[in-house]
Amino acid sequence: MNRRGFFRTSLGGAIAGMPHQNLSREESRGLAGSGERERLAGLTLEQLRGQYHYALFDDFLPFMDKYVIDHRYGGFMCNTDRDGTHLSTKKEAWFMGRGIWVYSFLYNDFGRNEKYRDVAGKSVEFLMKLKPPGRDTLWPSVFSREGKALTLPAKTIFGDLFIAEGFAEYSKATGDSSYWDLAKAIILKCLRVYNRPNYDPDVVAGYNDLIARYGTSLPAHIDPKIVAMYKGPKVIPFPGARSQAASMVLIRNISQMLKMRSDEELEKIIAHCVSVVIYKHYNPEFCLNNELLNHDYSRPENELAQFVYAGHSIETLEVLLFEAVRTQNGELFNTAVERFRRHFEVAWDQVYEGVFRSLNNVDENDWSLDKVLWEQEEALNGLLFMVEQTNGPWARKWFGKMYTYVHTKYPLQQYGFPLWITAADRKVTFERHAARVENYHHPRFLMLGLLILDRMIRRENSLSSAVTSPRLL
Repeated sequence: MNRRGFFRTSLGGAIAGMPHQNLSREESRGLAGSGERERLAGLTLEQLRGQYHYALFDDFLPFMDKYVIDHRYGGFMCNTDRDGTHLSTKKEAWFMGRGIWVYSFLYNDFGRNEKYRDVAGKSVEFLMKLKPPGRDTLWPSVFSREGKALTLPAKTIFGDLFIAEGFAEYSKATGDSSYWDLAKAIILKCLRVYNRPNYDPDVVAGYNDLIARYGTSLPAHIDPKIVAMYKGPKVIPFPGARSQAASMVLIRNISQMLKMRSDEELEKIIAHCVSVVIYKHYNPEFCLNNELLNHDYSRPENELAQFVYAGHSIETLEVLLFEAVRTQNGELFNTAVERFRRHFEVAWDQVYEGVFRSLNNVDENDWSLDKVLWEQEEALNGLLFMVEQTNGPWARKWFGKMYTYVHTKYPLQQYGFPLWITAADRKVTFERHAARVENYHHPRFLMLGLLILDRMIRRENSLSSAVTSPRLL
């Protein structure tokens, strides 16, 4: 594959040379005109849309409004149990930035309800009071409810990147371009920090947020089994490591920003990040993406060379699908389809269904067997987008199978609670308590799904008859 030509190929260019999981002629032909496309997961598109709409507007948002949104000080108190009990009123940079994005996106794409923009606005005000001094200082990780920094500036860039994502979307909601400019400045700052040879990557990628957020201070009523099931790769000191997650978040952030305004500097950054995911993190020995690389993007010479964080890989490849459509890059689209399919099928649990999160050692086939909701939902995002763009049988089949599994296992209504299970064991066993409300992946899954289904229902995009020529948004 010619690297220079890769980024110039218009959407519709055919993929060549993929060693695994190539789509058959029958699969790439699609089902346009057959009538089958009117049903997914055994439901009409209108019925499917109804389930998404209920989960967002009648389940998620009311719970957030009542228990999680801090209407007094601004921001989100995500350390909340299933019944609305606050385990802590602390707020965290990750979830502040993510929440600002969610409520700004709600305003921008779902009726321009001032209530949503006000939630985002109060959260922006909360963070701006804590804006770190200095050119390359990151936001603190944790704040008090009232807005006092409870930690030193973070060492890793993700909190700031999520804040940048929120600010950029908020700039669209307000028409105030200064927040877009600030988002760009934060991204450039994060890259300067990330490019340091001694950057601390916080190599706990295989562990769940539950452990990272609570550590030894886990609330007493949280069952230790919940913690025990989140095993990951052994934590190895890895200064300067490059993570697939960093490229993924940068691609998503910048892609959204470039839809609002062109910027040559950001275009160069996103092109680099796409190239890194396609050419560096991809390991041709087992045709999967390594999560972590050396600072120079070479493969590590320790056991992390066997580490494939399947959840991040599936999410990253889903992000690339959307980026390929934005840039009309057919070769990127088809590469993302093929590699998404490869990772999805490798991570699929043949016994209990769903996708596993972390392949800690490829050669030893050592998996973390937990089932986190965000991974299932990011997979569904990618599958539904593929259905919209290609109408291919593989994507249709697996969206139906995956959606039925998720909609059967994860909604908590069957146990008498609102919201969905966000983290569970292999069988998605119900636990009476939870440590955190998920305020990003879940609403994003529902919002993106609604937008795609609306387009499909309106037939604004006639579905393509071939995977190599997807219809543009």
